Amino acid sequence: MSQSTVADLLKDKAQQAQTALKSGLFSITPDSAVAEAVSSMTKNEISSMLVVEAGQMLGLITLRELLQGLSSHGGNLMQAKCRNVMKINPPVARPQDGVDHLRGLMTELHITHVPVIDQGVLVGILSFHDIARSAIKDVAFENQLLKQYIKNWPE
Repeated sequence: MSQSTVADLLKDKAQQAQTALKSGLFSITPDSAVAEAVSSMTKNEISSMLVVEAGQMLGLITLRELLQGLSSHGGNLMQAKCRNVMKINPPVARPQDGVDHLRGLMTELHITHVPVIDQGVLVGILSFHDIARSAIKDVAFENQLLKQYIKNWPE
């Protein structure tokens, strides 16, 4: 269906971020308190936090990990270290991967965020929201083409 790639989604997301004045990758160290991650996620209005040490991604914290952490750590969750709640080695995508592949990965694994790695370097993160925005854009474009085609239909 879609010929778009992960690189296309990252480019679109960067353009959206510029208009929303929200850009960049948000990360935290594995020994930081979960409270710090939650504070940063809330302040920056994001739903995931990369866990990075010495330039290497070690894990990912999303709302799912926070809920699982609440279940296992109870009231002590906010004092727990990020390394104790993060998803270790989350599935990743590459810029050349197709959007359909990414959709399938996220749907099959029931995940909402996928970090993007290019030649061993973390270059971005995509959410299910980013994919939905892309799908809406694709449908709107196809709709426009169909309307143009029908309008110019030979009689």
